[in-house]
Amino acid sequence: MRVNLISPRSPVTVVTRREKAIQFSRLSLMTVAALFPADTNIRLINDSLEGIDFDEKVDMVGITTLTSTAPRAYEIADRYRERGIPVILGGIHPSALPEEASLHADAVVIGEAEGLMERLLSDFRGGKLQKIYKSDERPNLANLPLPRKDLLSGNKFYREMDLVQTTRGCPFGCDFCSVSDFFGRTYRTRPVEDVIREVKLLKNRRIIFFVDDNIAGRPDYAKQLFKALIPLKVHWFGQASIIIAKNRELLRLAAKSGCIGLFIGFESLSPEGLKQVHKTVNRVNDYDEGIRKIHDSGIGIIGAFIFGFDSDNEGVFENTVDFIERNRIELASFSILTPLPGTRLYKQFDEQGRIFERDWAKYTCGEVVFKPAILSIDQLQDGYYWARKQISSYGSIFRRTARLNKIALLSLPVNLVMRKASRASLKDIKTSMFDKTT
Repeated sequence: MRVNLISPRSPVTVVTRREKAIQFSRLSLMTVAALFPADTNIRLINDSLEGIDFDEKVDMVGITTLTSTAPRAYEIADRYRERGIPVILGGIHPSALPEEASLHADAVVIGEAEGLMERLLSDFRGGKLQKIYKSDERPNLANLPLPRKDLLSGNKFYREMDLVQTTRGCPFGCDFCSVSDFFGRTYRTRPVEDVIREVKLLKNRRIIFFVDDNIAGRPDYAKQLFKALIPLKVHWFGQASIIIAKNRELLRLAAKSGCIGLFIGFESLSPEGLKQVHKTVNRVNDYDEGIRKIHDSGIGIIGAFIFGFDSDNEGVFENTVDFIERNRIELASFSILTPLPGTRLYKQFDEQGRIFERDWAKYTCGEVVFKPAILSIDQLQDGYYWARKQISSYGSIFRRTARLNKIALLSLPVNLVMRKASRASLKDIKTSMFDKTT
């Protein structure tokens, strides 16, 4: 059987092939590929990097899509189905809106694929595919087949970092996040021995990115994992909550196990904003001390911030940039609050009549699609642009990476790449706020 598994290209502007490769949701497709019989002829296609041959002889097409890539996913699906080729749609967006997705697919997989693919493939062989595949039980993460990383062999853009998953879900339930809805508001862990076995098999163990939404969501498990990683002498990045700084032993073990950076969702400097989306686990008054403790342990920070909370006013952009520079946060990521389908935020804003844009291609978390409470739509959009451009200025980069340590040196080239990408995507944007930018 010949199967193409496709990741649709993102509507977000990118300037290099490497950036396009980074956008490729490769681990999800490799995970799905591992669920097919061993004799299946599978191709992984990154729509951002390579063209799609719609005339190619293929028996089945699987497409995974986020909300922002859904229009392109539907376009690809429709082209294949015109030729009579069965298309399976899955991922976060089809799981949130299966009825919409089913208009463009022969079958829609809701949620995780494990536990469903065997039945789906049996139905496919028998010519009786069902419109919807959904399991009432969440898959056990023990003894999962390893992702088919061999399908990426020969592509130099994927050699720089290996991806590994140790947990699924998040112990928190933020209103804006689609993770909790997709994983059923559960937090499940893989056996530590399974993770270590996979790490040992990696061809490139120089840098690993653990894709977990919160690698330290269960501290006792995380401690076991970190202890097991220490002898392997790896370097890794991951995602965690700022509350990791409150657990001295956990932070020490993370550093000792090779952690060189954590992606941390600060989200907002406003307690009211955090309360609005039920992320009260974050305490704004503890941010400075938490950052200091993480830095003192030798771990860098990629800080994530969201603009557009109901408490945000015109000062939120400059205050956030000042906070990042004052605390020397090595890398910063900005988003506009976005009511993604399937989230409680979407339901709330939809009921309030605040959503004015339903073009999913604009749901990149970089465009305003709802009516803010205090800011105007233009103020929110322009402020987001200004913050991105300001944080990518040479002055800001120097202020955040001037320390002569390993983390600062590692983050400097990444900042310069982000500067190039930011300037390229914003080159045609003109706002008075940019007058402050160097």
